[in-house]
Amino acid sequence: MFSLIAGALAEGTIESTVESTVESAAETVAKTGPTWMQSAVEKFTETPATVWIAVAAIAVLGVMLLSARKLTKAWSARMLAFGALAIALSFVLSCIRLAKMPTHGSVTPGSMLPLMLFAAVYGIVPGVFAGSVYGLLQYFQDPWFFSTPEFILDWILAFAALGLAGIAKGKKESWLFPGIVLAVLGRAVCAIAAGLLIVADYAPGDLVINGVQMGSKFAFSAVYNGVYLLPELGICLLLAVLVGPRLLRELKRSK
Repeated sequence: MFSLIAGALAEGTIESTVESTVESAAETVAKTGPTWMQSAVEKFTETPATVWIAVAAIAVLGVMLLSARKLTKAWSARMLAFGALAIALSFVLSCIRLAKMPTHGSVTPGSMLPLMLFAAVYGIVPGVFAGSVYGLLQYFQDPWFFSTPEFILDWILAFAALGLAGIAKGKKESWLFPGIVLAVLGRAVCAIAAGLLIVADYAPGDLVINGVQMGSKFAFSAVYNGVYLLPELGICLLLAVLVGPRLLRELKRSK
């Protein structure tokens, strides 16, 4: 009799222990919130179909262009290798964030420079293509967008504009610097336009940065994007002064 009672009590204790453990685990998960993987998957599933249609169209267009006879000749194996290396270097540098804005945009140790150097060696069209691929990688690194037009401006066209550094192709090494300025200016124009779409539903009185009220939506978007793009431009120019000409010579020599 005593053994039966003891067994029943033991079973009840075990069941209550298991229940309390499950409840505490559930409370812990609720407090800590979803993991970064869960958040990424949620963002992935919440992405509108129109965005994926746009991405698919760009991918199909890229395949068609690369399949064309003339462009296939232009895109040599060496050129593809340098393009992939530039994208990889830019992506790695973009993961080192010296400062980060509330929604998106950050100051990095010159993450745009490898792509601009690639464009300066191989031209605007290859640079635009590599920049577009890099922009899509940036989106998956920090998946956030407001609308489909803003997505295209902020994540595709803004980074595709880095290919404008290709104006330096075939010219003196000093052309690299105006090429960098033009490329960052192109990205800034796209980012400001995207910012105007984001704040379209807000009144000017709500547009405040660091306690300073902006007088217009354009001013708000320009200041917001300038806060991280101007330091980024300065870092890229400084690095270009230090290593740019030498890297250009080496890339052109092995072209």
